[in-house]
Amino acid sequence: MSKPATSVREAIRTRYAALTQSERKFAQALLDNYPAAGLASITISAANADVSTPTLARLVQKLGFKGYPQFQQALLAELEAKVSGPTRRRDQWASDVPESHLLNRFATAIGDNIEQTLTNIDSAQFDAAVQMLADTDRRLYVVGGRISRALAEYAFTHFQAVRQRITHMTSSSATWPHYVLDMNEGDVLLLFDMRRYETNLLRLAQLATERGVRIILITDQWASPVASHAAHTFHCWTQIPSAWDSNTSTMMLLEALIAAAQEVNWPETRSRYERLDSIFDAARLFEK
Repeated sequence: MSKPATSVREAIRTRYAALTQSERKFAQALLDNYPAAGLASITISAANADVSTPTLARLVQKLGFKGYPQFQQALLAELEAKVSGPTRRRDQWASDVPESHLLNRFATAIGDNIEQTLTNIDSAQFDAAVQMLADTDRRLYVVGGRISRALAEYAFTHFQAVRQRITHMTSSSATWPHYVLDMNEGDVLLLFDMRRYETNLLRLAQLATERGVRIILITDQWASPVASHAAHTFHCWTQIPSAWDSNTSTMMLLEALIAAAQEVNWPETRSRYERLDSIFDAARLFEK
């Protein structure tokens, strides 16, 4: 038995093939302006998407909701989850006092997160992103936010060994204009942004896309606003019984991207690894 959708976005994705053309029109309008496009009254939301009210009523039922009010409640709950801080998150999971040990609850949550993340990755989009990450004709920039900068640093460390022409942008947004200055059309920006989403990362994405830079966004299930500027967006499920979100599924995706990019130009990458090891040996960095 399949699990119920964990978000309206996922419900649209899983049921998209069964939607009519007019229903898909509203679904796309919602995804383009998520979740705001569904928060007005049913009449206004339908009119904004240029579909009829009965069309929208049928759509929400196909998505598994009893009616438009329940559909809106789901969107509002997602919106609240987007902006919730550590204290509220901890209160939410602690209010249910489960019987199992915290380790078991963590293991269950992590397993669910990885499963949901893998279910929502389109293999064609994954392959396209890998080609961009491996293409040394494009300069690759990597950046993260207050928390996600650790992911960006991890990505940079590995991609620096895999390929040349890669830049790790510092976590200080005051320095970003210097990087943007050197960005060229066709370059790639690998950007990490998790809730609570950072306005400086959104502005960076806007500036980069204006210069023709292609953005690969790694975000959570609720989606950073940067998604509207990204060529490829990957959603990683992050909820765990904690005041903080988990990066386990995010790290899984990132390591898969690194491994796949490594294979695209393996002869060159292997030579690069061997040269790097010889430098490590000369520097006597590691114990033998």
